[in-house]
Amino acid sequence: MVVELNEIFESAVNNSVFKDKSVLQARYTPESIPHRDEQIKSIAGILASSLREERPSNLFVYGKTGTGKTLSVLYVKDELSKKAEQLEVDLRFEYINCKLRKVADTEYRILAALIEKLGGSVPATGLPTDKVWRKFIEIVDSKKQLIVFIFDEIDQAIKKMSDTFLYSMTRLNQELVNAQISLIGISNDVTFLDHVDPRVRSSLGEEEFVFPPYNAIQLQDILNERCKLAFHENVINPGVTAKCAAYAAREHGDARRALDLLRVAGELSERESKEKVEEDYIDLANHKIEKDKILDIVETIPKQHQLVLYTIVQLTRQQQTHKIDKFFTGDVYNLYQDVCIRTKTDSLTQRRISDILADIDMLGIINAKVISKGRHGRTREIRLSISNTLLEKIEDMLAENLGL
Repeated sequence: MVVELNEIFESAVNNSVFKDKSVLQARYTPESIPHRDEQIKSIAGILASSLREERPSNLFVYGKTGTGKTLSVLYVKDELSKKAEQLEVDLRFEYINCKLRKVADTEYRILAALIEKLGGSVPATGLPTDKVWRKFIEIVDSKKQLIVFIFDEIDQAIKKMSDTFLYSMTRLNQELVNAQISLIGISNDVTFLDHVDPRVRSSLGEEEFVFPPYNAIQLQDILNERCKLAFHENVINPGVTAKCAAYAAREHGDARRALDLLRVAGELSERESKEKVEEDYIDLANHKIEKDKILDIVETIPKQHQLVLYTIVQLTRQQQTHKIDKFFTGDVYNLYQDVCIRTKTDSLTQRRISDILADIDMLGIINAKVISKGRHGRTREIRLSISNTLLEKIEDMLAENLGL
């Protein structure tokens, strides 16, 4: 066994197809961003007034996953910071990813994360939220400065909390004496602000625009540029990047998906000691990513969504043992209430559960088909849209997360 393992280790060290794998990972920031010149110029134009020490408009950027939103905003942030340093302008950017559970579960946590980024600290729990707000305002207003807060996936935070946090942030300038702040919100949900309280929306005074999806040709350009840096010469067979781009173009033009496909295909090729990445490995990579993506979604959705999904898993188990034929929204709600009692969680209304079912349906984990019952109204017939091989893993993950 030791000899076999050493052979695997030696092969990994000596036969890597990669020159620099980090180039294909999400945290990599390229020197140029193909096919996003127009969007980058627009963002720069809105934020440029900060170089005159004037507060720029709040900005909201929308687009599907992998359309270059965050990359473009951070690119402008970096260039603007360099220019501000040259001009000796006290301009500061603070970026926070609202999808991280430890950051955006509550208003308290997101404020604590912001305070920490600004050099302060508060206990993880224990203080009243109004005191944390006072601490935040105190540290922001400690000197004359302009701070631009970038909230990535801001819709995730507002879903978990409420839009009162956003409202408070937009009104903050009225309480500041020395400093000024602006907000940049980045969201995958184009309709995000449509669901926000009209008072909040009017207080934003925002500029907003949408990033369009990449097409297959644009995705191939991006992949070809990254391949030069990521792989050794002649490792990528002709047609590999085209196949990656075609897959990702079907996924709403998701460049991140295309880069992940290429990276995972390279890793799978490497594990089999191949010297080239063949087209077949793109199919294998696609299957692996689909599996990992579903598990990641289940792990990170809010607790109430997990409760509803766990309920659906239990009803699916009953369906598999022929205890029930089909199940509908009402069946989900009845069992969900029992699960809430077991987990000592406050249950939501049936209408809210119906909204959560629609959310989970959009994530592709279930299929919720609307059925008319005539004068008795409408309901949804629910089916899980995951393979049986994943069902047990998801059930175990949800049971652990919910303490069941």
